[in-house]
Amino acid sequence: MVSTVGKMLSEVDCAYIAGLLDADGAIMAMIEKHHEKRFGYRVRVVVKITQTDPTVLHWIQNLFSQGRVVKNKSTYDWIVRDQSDSAAILSQLLPFLKVKKQQAYLAQKIIKLLQTRYSKNDFLNAAQLADTVAGLNVRSRNRRRNFLSQIQESISRND
Repeated sequence: MVSTVGKMLSEVDCAYIAGLLDADGAIMAMIEKHHEKRFGYRVRVVVKITQTDPTVLHWIQNLFSQGRVVKNKSTYDWIVRDQSDSAAILSQLLPFLKVKKQQAYLAQKIIKLLQTRYSKNDFLNAAQLADTVAGLNVRSRNRRRNFLSQIQESISRND
């Protein structure tokens, strides 16, 4: 397996990182208001792994040459927000994921839908997929509202 910068990644490394993502990570599809975007919103995939010691996160960051390691109160996150980087990382980890395989697959679909100039229908499909990803994520289930209906209402007001 080849990293986003052409480095060879072993299957063992990919499986190990996938295990970390399954256990201590998140694949999120965030819907955010963004006034510069055509429909007033953007859908963005974020990949994150959390640890109490940053050593392994710096190793992952170095291995992929992507993302950032940030310190929180008592933990550290390796976080990837760039869509092409997220797509490349997920494609390498997907065969090894167990718990978050469906989130990774849906995240890839979102990124693919929004890669080029996309239609209103493509954007609404991506928003619906993002709501589905949120429903699959344990912490998002109770916090996340149905953004698709808000976006549909907002877009129809502006048409």
